[in-house]
Parts: sequence; C-alpha cells; structure tokens
Amino acid sequence: MKIGIVIAIARELKSFLESDFVIETIEKNGREVYKTAVNGNDVFAVKSGYGEIDAAAATQLLITGFDCEVILNFGVTGALDRTSKVDDLFVVTKAINHDYDVSPIDPVKLHQYEEFPDEFIPMDQGLIDFAKSLYPNLRDAVVASGDRFVVLPEDKTELSGLGCNICDMEIAAIARISYLNGVRALSIKCISDTFDGDGGDFNENVTKSANKAFKLMEDILQKI
Repeated sequence: MKIGIVIAIARELKSFLESDFVIETIEKNGREVYKTAVNGNDVFAVKSGYGEIDAAAATQLLITGFDCEVILNFGVTGALDRTSKVDDLFVVTKAINHDYDVSPIDPVKLHQYEEFPDEFIPMDQGLIDFAKSLYPNLRDAVVASGDRFVVLPEDKTELSGLGCNICDMEIAAIARISYLNGVRALSIKCISDTFDGDGGDFNENVTKSANKAFKLMEDILQKI
C-alpha cells in the first residue's frame, strides 16, 4: 500500500525526519517529498505549508504523483474550549471550513460544500476506529479549519458554536481533496495552544506537541 502524509510546517516535519525511518528525498513539482518504507508500505511525506490552498495542493500531489491510497496528517492544533490542555491528543472525525460560504447563491448551508449533506467534511471511520484500537483514550475532534491563526477568545467562542472543539488551518482541505479522490484520510492532532493562549504558547509548545502527535502516527504506520 502507498501512504501519503501531509505535514503543515517544518517544526512538525522535524518529528518525521528525526525518526528512525530510512528516508529518501525526491524532488517532485517543486517540492521535496520524503520517501520511506514502514511495515511493508511505501510512505511519502510532504510539507505543505500553512493554509487550505497549500494543504490541498500537497494532498493532490501525493495522490496524483505517488498513487497514495491513504492520506495521513499529524500536527498541532488550537483549543476552542477551556477543557483541552497542552499535549491532549485527538483523532479528527470531521472538519468544517469556517471561511467557506456560498449559501447566498447556492441551496446549501453556511460553510457547506454541495457534495456533503451538511457543513461537515467527514474523515474515514475505519481509520478512526483503527487509531482508537491502538489508543483507546484518544478523544474525538471536530475541527474548525480555515486560513487564519485563531487567537482572539471571541473568535474561538464563535468557532466552538459551530460544534467544533479544536481549530487548524489545513485539515478541511486534506479531508475534502481525499474524499473527492476516493482516498481514505486520517488526522491526529495534539494541542499546542489553549483557549486562553496565543501565538506565544503555540511557539513554546509546537515542537513537543508535534512529537507527541507523531509518536501516535508512528504507531499507526507500524501496524496499519
């Protein structure tokens, strides 16, 4: 099986590159793609960059350029409620693109893409169940995903009101592009910035939180 991993930023990618995997670097469409083999599967990882556009492009590259049948994502995330603490781990069940809205002109809800029955983009349930079989205490996450780093408490409260408990800048794109290509997708997130935090605690915690998310993802790769 061919597995792709979309990793947003260099500080998250570092966890993968510093693992015990034997990694080969491939140049493809102006990007560096990191190839390894785990548990008999070919694994291709790419750093997408921040935001939905770059995440969509990276996901499509892995699917089209390397025939990936599964797309994985791991990384850090922000909390939208006060119960979530730094280093808490989540598996993403579904995501919403909180920046997307064509409801004034099309018969859809706010934030809804027409191919889905509501505003949420689902992740693959089989992969979610598999991750939970390895980590039974893994918490479910509904992600508010968009093209801005969310800092203000009032913005976090508004996104929480959509039914979301964490936020990021990439997973809506990863989930939708995977869905459109008929490819299964799974995302593991670890809190780096709390509800009361800001960019400062993100920078303080991003490395250790990314390492924790990667450790779980590494276990998944070893057993998938």
